[in-house]
Amino acid sequence: MSRIGKLPINLPKGVSVNVNSDNLVTVKGPLGELSEQVNPAITVNVDDSKIEVSRSSDVKEHRSMHGLYRALINNMVVGVSQGFTTEQELVGVGYRASNTGQLLELSLGYSHNIVFEIPKEINLETKTERGKNPLIIMKSSDKQLLGMVASKIRSMRKPEPYKGKGIKFVNEVLRRKAGKSAGKK
Repeated sequence: MSRIGKLPINLPKGVSVNVNSDNLVTVKGPLGELSEQVNPAITVNVDDSKIEVSRSSDVKEHRSMHGLYRALINNMVVGVSQGFTTEQELVGVGYRASNTGQLLELSLGYSHNIVFEIPKEINLETKTERGKNPLIIMKSSDKQLLGMVASKIRSMRKPEPYKGKGIKFVNEVLRRKAGKSAGKK
């Protein structure tokens, strides 16, 4: 058995799960509704307070999907009950972020500003305080979509290894290089 796959998923209050005949798992909660199509080799059993995921055979492909679908369903349950938050920090002189609705405008040292449209499932907020780096805060119930958007924003100016300038996640540890003068004595 998969160590992840055999763990039951506890359902918090206010969250309901429905599995139809096509193996489409739909999770409804106070923060929204999410659905995921599950492979037919994986069966999802819903009790009154927990969900259990099992597989039909011990084929390598089925074993790998067992833990995957358990994790995806768990992320949906956590997403519709608590939600997920991602914070990104813009490190660098003159780097700015501002938003108007779902449009994120970034000034990252290029000759032009970058305007990026955020999907409507994500709540966007930008903070700019004097003496601190600008922050981009995104909240959503869909962890997968949130991660994809956050990585797309980060790819617009990845942190460089010498000074650490760029877009990084809050509390992310960057590997820094010493630079040119450190090697000579």
